[in-house]
Amino acid sequence: MVSASQVGALIPQGAAYGLLIGLGVLFCAVILLAVKLQKAYLSEDSGTSEMFMVANRSVGTGLTASAVFSSWMWINETVLAAAMCYRYGLAVPLWWGSGLCFQIALMAALGVMAKIRVPYAHTSLEIIRMRYGNIAHVVFIVMNLGNNVFGCASMILTGSQLIHGVSGMHFVAATVLIPIGVVLYTAVGGLKATFLTDFLHTAVALVLIIYFTLTVLTHSAVGGLGGLYDKVVATASENYIPGNYQGSLLTMKSYDAIIWGLILKFGNLALVVMDTAFWQKSFATEVNATVPGYNIAALAVFGIPWGLGTVIGLTGRALHNTAIFPTYPGLVTDLEINEGLIMPYLIKALTGERGIVAFFVLLFMALTSTISSSMIAVSSILSFDLYKTYLNPRATDQKLVSVSHLTVVLHGFVITAVSLGLNYGGANMTWIGYFRPVLSCPGIIPLALTLLWSGQTRTAAIVSPILGFATGLSVWLGTAQALYGRVDMQTTGASLPALFGAIASFFSPGLYSVVISLYHPYKFDWREFLRIELAEEAQIHPSSLSTVSEGPNKEQGSAASTEPGTPQDKTDRIPEKRADETASLELGGSTEKDGTIIPKTYPSKRKQPSKINIDDVQHPFDDATLVSLHHWHRIAWVMWAAIVLVTFILWPMPLYRDYIFTRSFFSGWVSVAIVWQFAAFAAVVVYPLYDGRYEIAKSAVGLWRAVAALLGIDTEEGGETKA
Repeated sequence: MVSASQVGALIPQGAAYGLLIGLGVLFCAVILLAVKLQKAYLSEDSGTSEMFMVANRSVGTGLTASAVFSSWMWINETVLAAAMCYRYGLAVPLWWGSGLCFQIALMAALGVMAKIRVPYAHTSLEIIRMRYGNIAHVVFIVMNLGNNVFGCASMILTGSQLIHGVSGMHFVAATVLIPIGVVLYTAVGGLKATFLTDFLHTAVALVLIIYFTLTVLTHSAVGGLGGLYDKVVATASENYIPGNYQGSLLTMKSYDAIIWGLILKFGNLALVVMDTAFWQKSFATEVNATVPGYNIAALAVFGIPWGLGTVIGLTGRALHNTAIFPTYPGLVTDLEINEGLIMPYLIKALTGERGIVAFFVLLFMALTSTISSSMIAVSSILSFDLYKTYLNPRATDQKLVSVSHLTVVLHGFVITAVSLGLNYGGANMTWIGYFRPVLSCPGIIPLALTLLWSGQTRTAAIVSPILGFATGLSVWLGTAQALYGRVDMQTTGASLPALFGAIASFFSPGLYSVVISLYHPYKFDWREFLRIELAEEAQIHPSSLSTVSEGPNKEQGSAASTEPGTPQDKTDRIPEKRADETASLELGGSTEKDGTIIPKTYPSKRKQPSKINIDDVQHPFDDATLVSLHHWHRIAWVMWAAIVLVTFILWPMPLYRDYIFTRSFFSGWVSVAIVWQFAAFAAVVVYPLYDGRYEIAKSAVGLWRAVAALLGIDTEEGGETKA
């Protein structure tokens, strides 16, 4: 779909090409340097699958918070939040904020439970296969890939339409250029590399978000918080909003805003729980970093749409009929609102071309942070859940990493193609926001029950998501037909069909699962997860059978762990052998002194790992670590309940009444939102630097010594090295 912009390019097309390509090259160079520093000075090699997929499970609290925040700071939270505030008023940004944070808090609880029950997992789909088998595994692979590909493609679609509207660049060119740089640095660096670039994305984006918020408010055409309030009140008659109390932009009692907020909550819940990227980030964290890291991100992200969306959206309403607004004397069209052009229009009006360049950078940061995490997620699904599971179960570590690199590139091609298809099909970010919950919600409850309810059966896990999607799709399309008499892009993009479809897609699989499970009751023993992991290990290291099949290693005891709170690496379970001896055992024989391999039959007492007595299975975490994890698990659920209670009920619902904000209340409202932005900056930019100060110092010292050696400087004495 060609952008609906009626004002032409806000920035020269050549500048847009230069920014898009230049920023991609810059970030690729930065990540290549980061990968070299990690490998040289921190012993972190992205050439291993554990490092590529789950960052050696060593990411601390600060970097976790920053990475989760970055992955969740989609362009919608800035651009579309402002557009929807322009359309429905200040209720939207608050509902938007509440629709972002509770999912991350939920993932903290699910992530720490996964560490307790499946400590060596790489993807959420691996857990599905362990418990329910291959058919369920394939069903959830399809749902997860659909969620990741569609979500990522929708962001590229949004970005390409915005870039076209801002610069005039053809949206096909923008669609192709957006993912190229991300493909390069993601393929090279893996998950830990995306954590590092996520930090850079977060830092730059938050600086720009705060800059835009304060620049708009302090502009002479706005006049600060009081001036903005006065202008919104003065233009109330020409900005009447049907469905709002007295048609005001300054009320929380907005029918359309609360409907939008509910749809957003379902869609965002799916984007988190059904996105393997958020599971991988939880697997990649240290055992004590998951809950605090995710909850810091959950609280920080709340202030972004609330503060920026409120200021930009209301200022757009106050100024759109003045001569400084780019569309004047024309009216802003619905299509321009749906494509998110309110924010760039306002920035152009108040800050000129310099502001549009900054907006372009913000757009790039938000897009690439989302795409990079999606690429690692899809790469892990294709390499680990498909290739290793079904095509090459004994794939070496090097082979897995090679396949991961290839699948990152493949994903880049796929999301580009899907984005172009959506664009030519007439989709925009609003329609996609309405459709996404119907597509992605059916797997949420069955996936959560996989970790939380021992009673869910294999049949329920397979059938309930499929039935749930069929139910949601039927309700969505049926409601559009019933209310509007036809089914097309316009009617399916209306709010009520989307809401009813989202509700059906989310709740019906839970009902189906419970009914099907209770029809043939079954109770899963959580220790099976650990026993299955032993069987997984045996596919790669058959020689370890004699060690793992006889229960806990009594000689090593708890000292086998590499460090407190860290699960012992699987390879540590295998006794050391000479290379030739190991090779012969993998062939099922033993080696004589002359090198002859003699076939060997394993004694009957050496049972296959899957046949080990369940009572002999030993958890890789020590008792103290497990106690700590259960403690964090309780904290995670308390935090989730508190966030839901406050942001869904205690805060917004008392304001859903016949009330229009007064001048003083509005000033306090927006001031708190701005303070929240600064708090977010401290939490996900400043704190990660403090948290990783030792690693940063170690890398800096190593880099200085390398540069000094290159320049012939004696770092010990501070003088030049003598010949």
